[in-house]
Parts: sequence; C-alpha cells; structure tokens
Amino acid sequence: MSDRERTAGDPEAAGEARYGVVARLIEARGFFLTMTALLLFLVLINEISPVAAGILLAAAIGFFAIFIRGRDELPVRLTSRPPPSIWPETGIKRMADALPDPCVILDRRGVVRYANRRAEATFPLRPGDPLTFRLRNPDFVGAFDRVAAGGPAEKVQFLERGPTERWYLAWFSALEPGGNDKSGFIVLIFSDQTEQRVSEKIRVDFVANASHELRTPLASLSGFIETMQGPARDDAVARERFLGIMHDQATRMSRLIDDLLSLSRIEMKAHMRPEAPVDLTGVIRGVVDALEPLARDLGVTIETDLPATPLVVPGDRDELVQVFQNLIENGCKYGRSGERVLVTAAPPPGGRGGPVVTVRDFGAGIPAEHLPRLTERFYRADIQASHAQRGTGLGLAIVKHILNRHRAKLGIESRSGEGSTFTVTFNVAFTGNEPSARRIPQDISYS
Repeated sequence: MSDRERTAGDPEAAGEARYGVVARLIEARGFFLTMTALLLFLVLINEISPVAAGILLAAAIGFFAIFIRGRDELPVRLTSRPPPSIWPETGIKRMADALPDPCVILDRRGVVRYANRRAEATFPLRPGDPLTFRLRNPDFVGAFDRVAAGGPAEKVQFLERGPTERWYLAWFSALEPGGNDKSGFIVLIFSDQTEQRVSEKIRVDFVANASHELRTPLASLSGFIETMQGPARDDAVARERFLGIMHDQATRMSRLIDDLLSLSRIEMKAHMRPEAPVDLTGVIRGVVDALEPLARDLGVTIETDLPATPLVVPGDRDELVQVFQNLIENGCKYGRSGERVLVTAAPPPGGRGGPVVTVRDFGAGIPAEHLPRLTERFYRADIQASHAQRGTGLGLAIVKHILNRHRAKLGIESRSGEGSTFTVTFNVAFTGNEPSARRIPQDISYS
C-alpha cells in the first residue's frame, strides 16, 4: 500500500505525512540556501533571468518534497504506530480482556495483534512481534501453522523453561472474520498446568514411596513364613526368633498405615480452623508422662521448663498431642547420645502473638544439607538410624500439616555435635472469639 493510499482515509496519518514534508525541507535547508545564493549570483551577472531562477528553485523544492525521504522517517513511523487496520472491531479486545487466562490474538502470519494484561504479565509479548520470537517449541509452532492454514482448533502442552519450569496448555482456534475483513485472526489461550503437574508428581512419588515402604516388611514376612513352613518347621528356637521378627515387621506396617491414614485425615481438614481452647502446658505434661518409659529404656531424661499459668491456644487437643509426642519421641530416639531432652514453653514475647514451645536434644545433630527436607514425606536424614528406631518417615510431615492447620510455624535449628532444636511458634492465643478463617502459614524456617 502506498503512502497516498494509506493516508487518504486517515486524517492523523495525513497530518504525519505533511509533517514529514516540512521535516525533509528543513533537513535540506543548507542545500536550498546554497542553490539560492548561486542563482542570485547568476541573476546579478545576467547569466540567467530572475523568472528562470525562480522556476529552478521551485522545481528543486518540489523534487525534495515528493521524491526524497528522510533517513529515519519510514522506520520510525512503522515501528511507533501500528497500521490502523489491525483490529476489525474493538469487541475482540474486550473479549480477550474478560478472559481469566492469558489470551493472545494473532494474524495468520503469526504476528501478535493483541495480548491481554495476563498474557503480557506471563510472556513478554507485544503487538507487532512475531509469536515465534518468544515461543519456539516445535509442537507449539506446528499447531499454530495447522490452524492458520484452515485446520480445526488444536491444543498442545508445552514446557516453558526459566528460573522455574512451568507447564502450559495452549489452545489455538480460528476467529471468523467479520464485515469486509478477509484476513481473520487466530485466538491463542494459555492455561497454566503447573500445579496439576506438580500435584500429580507428588501423588506418584507418594504412592511409589508408600509401596516401597510396605514392600520391605511384606517381603520379610513372606520369607519367614516360607522358612517356617519348610526348613524350620520343627526348629522351635528358630521359630521363636522368626515369630519375633515377624511381629516387629507387622507392627512396622501397622504404624506406617496408621501414619498414612492420619496424614490423609489431616489433609482433608486442612481448610478447617480448630477453635476449641487447648492448654499447651497440660498437653506437654501429659505427653512427657506417657513417654517416660520409652525415655528410661533409651537412657534419656526428659526435662521440662513450663510456666505455672496455662498457655491456651485454639486447637485440636488430639492433634497437638500428636505434634509434641512426635517431636519429643524423636528427641529421645535420635538424640539419645546427649542423654537428655529439654522441653520449654513460654508466653508470646512482648505479649503479642501466641505461645512458643521448643524441644531440644543434645545429641549428634543433623547435617545442614538435610534440614530443608526434613518435613518431606518418607525423607530420612539417617536411613539406618530411622529403621533401627522403627521410624516411618512421616512423623515430621504430620507435624508440619497439623501446625499449618493451627496457624503455627515449625523452626528447625541444628549444629553437628550440639544437638537439634525444634521450635513451634503459634501465631495466636485463645481469646474466646476466634475467627473461622485465617491464612495458614506455609513457611518453615531452618538455620
């Protein structure tokens, strides 16, 4: 399309064209001044008539105005102002802005014609940019080419790599042209599938880990049963020893299933805030009394430093018992080399927030590289020690989920040779008028 055709029906474009003519003449002013001086000199020496000089000067001005372009005029105009025929109607923009997902409108060459705010925030797309400058996945580009060539709507999943990987489902569909517009557009809608992918991976990993944890005791039981049915059929001593091992393995599977069911129940109630008043001092004293026999067998002394006044928080008593039982029992089992576990509880510092409870052992400590993963399901810092202490690998995962539901945070500190400290910080104390919905703190701090 020529400049004349492009500006004929567009007053703003015509104004820009007139401004361009003036700019070109101003840019060539040195040439015109020189030419004027030369013509004036020729007139003075009677080499040319004044009329002929005027005609020559006017011809030169007209030639510059019509045929000569400024150095930067055409590129600046094309990049700074898109053609006015990008949109057949503004309703398409409104439709794209109303969508809850990133939406991009493309022409059939793959050039971005519009991107809603969500698309601009997710991908650095701007009108006038070819889509392939930003997204070069072969399946993605192939789906667009087929739809642009007249094919049916298509969807394709692709991975966007970056600081964090994100999965998207891209949906291409042709937008029928309206009015006299024969070009048509392609609508591209993105759906973020990252959360579903992560959830699916967690589920698969969880099932794999649970299956692995159950397979070992089941294999042991099966092997001992076969031995007792065969070579050890009449060996009373071996039968007695094997029955003891089988009992331990069956007990381990029972604990694992109980922990899995407990974790499942906690996750189902994660959105429900417990509101019953619970005295943490009484809960901790009850847990310590219950674990005294275990501590005595392990050669560990449980020491407490609890306030005389109750520390009341909104919560579920049974779940809080489970939290402190797991923490204190872990301190006794894995910190037994320190021979003591110290449990302290205190009111909120400064009178604001909720109570703070710490469980500290004085054992070998936990290497720093394991701290961020301690609350993952089935994660063990020391696999042999965990199996020796009949751990399921779910204790701290259960603690984390319970504390999240109780608006509390778990902090873990440990140094080699100095033991480990687990700190439970409640965000609120019981007031008798607890809100039914507050944000659950999801962060766990380590140092």
